Amino acid sequence: MNADFCLGARWSGFDLGDLLRHRMGKTTKVNPMACHSSTGLAHEELTGEILSAFYLVYNELGYGFLESVYESALTIALQRLGLQVRRQAELQVWFQRQRVGTFRADLVVEDRVIVELKAARALEASHIAQLLNALRATDIEVGLLLNFGPRAEFKRMAFTNSRKQIPPDQRSSAAHS
Repeated sequence: MNADFCLGARWSGFDLGDLLRHRMGKTTKVNPMACHSSTGLAHEELTGEILSAFYLVYNELGYGFLESVYESALTIALQRLGLQVRRQAELQVWFQRQRVGTFRADLVVEDRVIVELKAARALEASHIAQLLNALRATDIEVGLLLNFGPRAEFKRMAFTNSRKQIPPDQRSSAAHS
């Protein structure tokens, strides 16, 4: 398929091959007329690529698998796009400028976006709280909550480092433990 598309704005009508060709600068082009205007969101292009890969996986696998299956499939799709992905990434948690522990994020993409996966009937407040807590406690500022439920859905969240209690000299290490 040689149609124009916009990463992060439209989800149907293209496949992983189109995404790869776009990423490598080959035949497929981004059509700015098909896209919403840039919103200035942090890591907007990267989250658009992650969301595109999410919908590719969802469209092929559908609903009903365990989260681990979706984690594996999404990792493959993201790596095929040339993105660095860490699965079950251990991240440091900070409290009052002190390291108090670690937790595991489902995926960390390019050390800039935390991705939490769910395979639930619908996203719940506890799922949102889990991602928000991860963003508050680490130096990563952007997160995606992806639900492979009966209906594909996502939430994008951001929490800037200027609002956190992570010591500036420890910020780069919080996401790379």
